[in-house]
Amino acid sequence: MTAATHSTLFPQVPDSADAVLEGLDPEQREVATALHGPVCVLAGAGTGKTRAITHRIAYGVRAGILQPSSVLAVTFTNRAAGEMRGRLRMLGAQGVQARTFHSAALRQLQYFWPKAIGGSLPRLVDRKVQIVADAAAACRIRLDRGELRDTTAEIEWCKVTQTVPADYQAAAARAGRETPRAPAEIAQLYAAYEDLKRERGVIDFEDVLLLTVAVLQDRQDIAEQVRAQYQHFVVDEYQDVSPLQQRLLELWLGDRDTLCVVGDASQTIYSFTGATPDHLLDFRSRHPGATVVKLVRDYRSTPQVVHLANGLLSQARGRAADHRLELISQRTPGPEPVYTEYTDEPAEAEGAARRIRELVDAGVQPAEIAVLFRTNAQSETYEQALADAGIPYQLRGAERFFDRPEVRKAINALRAAARFGGNDALLEDAVDLPSQARAVLSGENWTPQPPAGSGAVRERWESLAALVNLAQDFTAARAGATLADLVAELDERAGAQHAPTVQGVTLASLHSAKGLEWDVVFLVGVAEGMMPISYARTDEQIEEERRLLYVGVTRARERLQVSWALCRSPGGRPNRRPSRFLDGLRPGSGSTAGRGAAGGAGGVERGFPSAAAGVVAAVPRRSPRSPARCRVCGRTLTDAGEMKLMRCEDCPSDMDEGLYERLRSWRAVQASRAGQPAFCVFTDKTLIAIAEAAPEEPGELARIPGVGTRKLNRYGTDVLAICAGQDVGAEDEDD
Repeated sequence: MTAATHSTLFPQVPDSADAVLEGLDPEQREVATALHGPVCVLAGAGTGKTRAITHRIAYGVRAGILQPSSVLAVTFTNRAAGEMRGRLRMLGAQGVQARTFHSAALRQLQYFWPKAIGGSLPRLVDRKVQIVADAAAACRIRLDRGELRDTTAEIEWCKVTQTVPADYQAAAARAGRETPRAPAEIAQLYAAYEDLKRERGVIDFEDVLLLTVAVLQDRQDIAEQVRAQYQHFVVDEYQDVSPLQQRLLELWLGDRDTLCVVGDASQTIYSFTGATPDHLLDFRSRHPGATVVKLVRDYRSTPQVVHLANGLLSQARGRAADHRLELISQRTPGPEPVYTEYTDEPAEAEGAARRIRELVDAGVQPAEIAVLFRTNAQSETYEQALADAGIPYQLRGAERFFDRPEVRKAINALRAAARFGGNDALLEDAVDLPSQARAVLSGENWTPQPPAGSGAVRERWESLAALVNLAQDFTAARAGATLADLVAELDERAGAQHAPTVQGVTLASLHSAKGLEWDVVFLVGVAEGMMPISYARTDEQIEEERRLLYVGVTRARERLQVSWALCRSPGGRPNRRPSRFLDGLRPGSGSTAGRGAAGGAGGVERGFPSAAAGVVAAVPRRSPRSPARCRVCGRTLTDAGEMKLMRCEDCPSDMDEGLYERLRSWRAVQASRAGQPAFCVFTDKTLIAIAEAAPEEPGELARIPGVGTRKLNRYGTDVLAICAGQDVGAEDEDD
């Protein structure tokens, strides 16, 4: 690599440890140099968290403080792990393990299985849907496609939260799960699924974590061997850790504290899978001596985009909102977000395609544009609209780049040309690497001009064009590079799943867009019923939907287009309204008083470890606007169950036990008549709260969390009668 090279795709490897720190802002530098003891990095969207932690690892390695083979960096997707490996390689920190939780656990399980269990590790099944379908058939339960998918997801949730079939009904009730079938049926299907796996001698991805945890717990010698190998741990996206992953991390660590975690509670959008930000938010409590670094300088988005993102979170509620970070844009001003209302969904898609056509004609690259939606079902309308407008697109979540047949074939052709190119007539007039690559790929049907239209032919061309562009960038970074050098680079990238950019507008769900960014983002379908989604009912679910929209907004670097449709189909009743999340933020929607920054300033907080209780310097917390406080001791309540009781779990209860039992008996009859689980009438916590409050009139009952208007209207008369000591017989009860 020459000194004159300034390619951002292939940067120069720093020539010293100190050079690794160049270009980092003060907070990022704090992360990079905090190499001892526990470290917690609270990193807002676009603040360079991956840059900070990869430079931290590289600085430790280059300074001789960390041995590359002793570092394990874990994250949640193969793409993120591949990007981390690529960055570490560019920083001269080869040899560091950067893997997903599952990949790291599977590697250890394969290695230790013969020693711990004996024989070969059971076969790992890629997809559990078929086994769930077979379990349903064995139980004589008919599941449609949606129920099959949702039941599979529910089983995955059980396993990452370490819930066994016998405990499922109670666990689902406590967590407020919206179950695809009756909880008793889900528990039955879960048990049958586990039985079938054992009979067939297979394991699933969650088993990989469960079995690794079991081996490390039961075999101290194996645990010590793993701990001797890995001395230093870095966990990215820590807000998405599940209880099972946290347990595995604790077993890897043992009694050490050489841990650095990075996360943002405001980007917690996977709680339905068992992820929880509690581990991130409680990190300082578990590690009193931790260094906490806050990254709030947003290098990704313009002040206008950042203002909208901050505005969304200013209206948020709940524990994650209490720890939100106020982002500060580091970019020059750009255009204001554009809000557009359409008559129906096809008109919305056509409007987006028209605007994208204008942007592309003005010189914006299609790969720098994304259309983001709440559900995958919305994709088809936009695929059609873009195809009609002659705009290339790619679906996020489709087949991985290096797994595509045309890419594998093209790389093989480049490999053959690198070995035997001297005899290839195609290369006779090729004077440099880009022209050689173009010549070879022309034999694979690449042409200088893209084919007309869309579909498979266009997608194959886009894949080959990405390789041509990569060859050009590679040559700019490495003067004199050969075809053999390019093939070696492609092999490295394939191993890291570090794909080149494909020229096409990205269509993606908001969930799959996490961790990505574009110059221009179209947020579509931002209407009530879709954002928040119609089945989000609890306060916690609504807040997660708000965070999902926040993730969508913060994907945009320069331009943001927000739209919604008044009805689904042309001629339909225009009864939709824009998302409540936009109230006070979009023009003409009134004003909503925003809350102050929740510890928004960036900086560093040093831990002060002490064996004495109460000598811990806690992370400053902002009080919510209307905090729920324990009616016994006055402590602020954050746990949902405690908020229902309006007291701490440990505080004394003044519950009328007889009243509670009468309420339980009445609830059982109601549940039986409705054919529902008992918790669908009232949860145990709500019954306890009623028995403690013994309300005398409807207003008092309505104020108890978990009652609400609907249940007050349906059950209020009975409940108040029971509280008054009256005998509510079965013949008097409502159906």
